This record gives sequence, structure tokens and C-alpha cells, in this order.
Amino acid sequence: MKLKSFIKKIEQKYPLNLAYDWDNVGLIVGDSEREVKKIMVCLEANEKVVDEAINKDIDLIITHHPFIFSKLKKVTTLDLKGKLIHKLIKSNISIYSMHTNFDIAFDGLNDYFVEMLELESVKILDKTSSENLYKLAVYVPKTHIDDVRIALGNSGAGHLGNYKDCSFTTEGEGRFKPCDGANPYIGETNALESVHEVKVETIVPQKILDKVISSMIKSHPYEEVAYDLYKLENKGEAIGLGRYGKLKSKMTFKDLGMILKEKLDIKHLRVVGELDSVVSKVAIVTGSGADMVKKAYKSGCDVLITGDMKYHDAQDTLDMGMKVIDCGHFDTEKVFSDIMFDYIKNEFDIDVIKSDINLNPFDII
Repeated sequence: MKLKSFIKKIEQKYPLNLAYDWDNVGLIVGDSEREVKKIMVCLEANEKVVDEAINKDIDLIITHHPFIFSKLKKVTTLDLKGKLIHKLIKSNISIYSMHTNFDIAFDGLNDYFVEMLELESVKILDKTSSENLYKLAVYVPKTHIDDVRIALGNSGAGHLGNYKDCSFTTEGEGRFKPCDGANPYIGETNALESVHEVKVETIVPQKILDKVISSMIKSHPYEEVAYDLYKLENKGEAIGLGRYGKLKSKMTFKDLGMILKEKLDIKHLRVVGELDSVVSKVAIVTGSGADMVKKAYKSGCDVLITGDMKYHDAQDTLDMGMKVIDCGHFDTEKVFSDIMFDYIKNEFDIDVIKSDINLNPFDII
């Protein structure tokens, strides 16, 4: 599979335009025209990771943290980053990074924590935009109208608020002439055919656009499926950084911390707040999200789960009567490899592995 084809599909699920302006996401190093047969996923790429990729014949490294973040003025082997870039190019290894777009996107890091803690009534903590919606119109012979409509609904199309399987149909005449080499479901080669067809229209959010189109084509009897796609002005679900919601049942602040230690396999946590106090509403911002504590407080949350809490921020948190569980930057984001590994394994016919390198720069003695 060509790298550009892989990127096109992955960016429909995790669009680059979701990333913050200061971020650097997408293809960082590499040739989009080359074939990709083996991928390695990891939190970030340092020298050990690059050497691992070379030894394991990797074509593409996918990282969460941007491989190049600060502005580069020179690319030489005298500089650590420049040295790694030279290594990557000589070994024909590309690097693709997905950072805040992955944090913000549906099924990204923050949603992983939502599922892990089984939060209910989940909302966006810091709204940045709204999801794009598309109108899909497909032309179907009347004999197969139900097959196509059911396939569209089962793949997630046609959701409007609390309603599902929403669609609109218009009947008309479709005309086509099969050329030499065609294998028409209806009609004969080089003869103009007229068919009683139905135009089926429905609404599709961007995050499932590929899935819906694929399901529609599989259910359609025609060799070549005629369909139109229109980007709509009306918007879908809110998109943004962080999530917040309610626990299934109230528990002590300490118990919540112990659950996180177990599920994330963490030996130590830093916490701010009374351990015996009861919590029910939780906010999550993976990575460095301590600056979101006020937003979490204003949203009625009892506790914020994040990393990189500073001393003075902790003092302010105590003063406002808020609680924080600081899992550490690394431990809130290390699951990136697991999420991406599963996604690529399920969606692509490409060999994928997780890096064996432990990238946590901190240790506790």
C-alpha cells in the first residue's frame, strides 16, 4: 500500500485540521509515493526507536509526539535531530505524527479513558470546533432500495439527534451504456439502457464517511456505483480537547486513584485533594492538561485526571476546592501505541508492531 493512500484513510478518522495551530502533525519525514509494508507505532521517536526501526525493517514509524516540533534551521549530522533525520532518509523510513488531532478526535486518547472509567453523559471539556457533516446521495435500482438503505443505516449514516435511519428518496430514470470490458448488472454492452432508479439521500458525519461509503458500495448491485457527496454548512457533534462525565457510581477520591493505578499499571500517583472525599464527576485531559483545571471546575467536575501538574497550580487547585490526579505525562499517553496498533490491525492489510523501547524518561528511586 502506498504511503499516501494509508495517510488519506487515517486522516479521515483523525483529521489534521483538528490539531492546534502550534502543533506539528502529519507526515514529518518521508516520501508519500513509497510502498508501506511494515509499520511501528510508539509514543515518540528517539535514537533508540529509530535504530529499532532500522533493525526490524520498518517502513513507517507512527508517533504521538511530533518528531519535529521546534523550528529547524539546519539538518546536519552534528545535531541530534539532524542525525536522526539522515538515518531515517538513508534507511527509507518515514515518520508520521498525530498529536493534538489524536487527542481531540473521536476514539482518541481522551475517549480511551472515558471507556476505561465507563463514564456516562460524556461531554467535551474545551470545545474547539464541530464535526463536519456530509450529504450522501446514491442512485439505486428500485429492486435493491431496501438493501442499500439498511446498509447505510447499519454503518451509522442517517443519525439526526435522537433519530436514526433517516433518509429521503426520489424516483427517476437512470441511463447508461456499458462499454467493452464492462460486466453490467443490467443491460448489454454498447447498448443504451434505461432503468427505473431511486435516489437515496442521507446524512453522514465525517468520522465514519469511509465506512459508510464502503458499506454502500458492497450492498449495491452495480459494477460502478453512481453517488454524490456534498459537504454541509450545518455542523455535527462538538469537537475539542478533554472529556468529562459521571462515574457509574460515587466513590472516594482514593478509590478512583487506585482504579487508575491498576488499569494504567502505574506504581505511583500524585494527587491533590482529600483522599476520603467523595467524587462522582470526572474530567480527563491526557498529557499536559493542568491548565484545564479551571474549566473542569466550572463544568461541575470533582476531579481532573491529567499529567504535569506544577506546584503553584496544585495550590490554586486546593484553594478552589478541586481535586487532581496527576498520572504523569507518559502514563496518560503510553496507551497511544495500543490504540493505534489495534486500529491499523483491524483496518489495514499491513504488518504492524509496537515499539519495545521504554520511552519514559523518569524513574522513581
